Amino acid sequence: MGSPFTLAANAEMLFRDLPFVERVAQIKEAGFQVEIWDWTTKDISALAGSGATFSSMTGYITGDLVDPDGADALIESAGRSLQVAAELDCPRLNIHGTGLDDKGLPVSPRWITSGADWLHAVDTLRRLAALGEEAGRVFTIENLNTRVDHPGTPFARSEDTVRLVQAVDSPGLRLNFDLYHAQIDEGNLIERTRTVLPWVGEIQVADVPGRFEPGTGEINYTNIARALDDAGYTGVVALEAWASGDSGAALQQFRETFTFSTRTE
Repeated sequence: MGSPFTLAANAEMLFRDLPFVERVAQIKEAGFQVEIWDWTTKDISALAGSGATFSSMTGYITGDLVDPDGADALIESAGRSLQVAAELDCPRLNIHGTGLDDKGLPVSPRWITSGADWLHAVDTLRRLAALGEEAGRVFTIENLNTRVDHPGTPFARSEDTVRLVQAVDSPGLRLNFDLYHAQIDEGNLIERTRTVLPWVGEIQVADVPGRFEPGTGEINYTNIARALDDAGYTGVVALEAWASGDSGAALQQFRETFTFSTRTE
C-alpha cells in the first residue's frame, strides 16, 4: 500500500518555529517534496544544498496579467524566477491573476474583468508559457478564493484559470488546482476536479474552514483522493495548509489521507 501521487508540503506554513532551511529539512526527512513561496527572501544556496526535492515555487515577483507595464514586469520577473528554479531544479513556478501583498491581498485589485482584460491576460500568459517551454519548466496559474482570503483578485476562480490555460494551450502553462480555494468559492470538488484534470499541473490541498490539514474540516479528502486515483491522476498533491497543532502530525495525517491501496495493487 502506498500513495499513487507524489506528495509535497509547503515549508512556508509548517514548522514555523524553525529557521526556513530547517523547515525544509524537516519536510525532506519526513519523505515529502518541498514547496516555497517568495524566493527573494530565501538563501537559495542553502536551499540548493539542502538535498530537498523542490516541487513548486513562486514564479514572479511583481506584475499582473492585464496592464501593459504590469505584464512586462511579470515577464521580466518570471525570467529571474526561472534562473532560481534552475538552481533548485524546481519544475513548476506558480503565478496568480495579479501580485499579492504579504497579507494575500491583490496589489492591483480588479473587481470586474472586461473582454479586453481577458485578451490581454491570454497574451501575457502566452509569453509566459513560451519562457517556460524554452526553459523546460512549467508555469502554473493557481485559482484563489475571493470570499475569504483574496478579495479583488482577478481571474481567481478555477473556472477562470482553466479557461486561460485552455486558451493558451501550451505545455509551458498548466493549472495549479487548489481545492481549499475551490471549496470556498465554488464547491462540487470531485466533479470540478474531473473537469479540469487534463489541464492540471499539480493539486494543492487544505481543509475548510481554517486552512488546516485534511481531516480538520468539511472536505472529504479520502473520497477526493480515491476519485483522483480512479481518474488516473499520478501527479503532485501538495499540502498548502497550516498545522492545526503539531506540524509533524499534520504531515502524517496528510500522508495517511492520500495513501491507500490503488487501482493497480
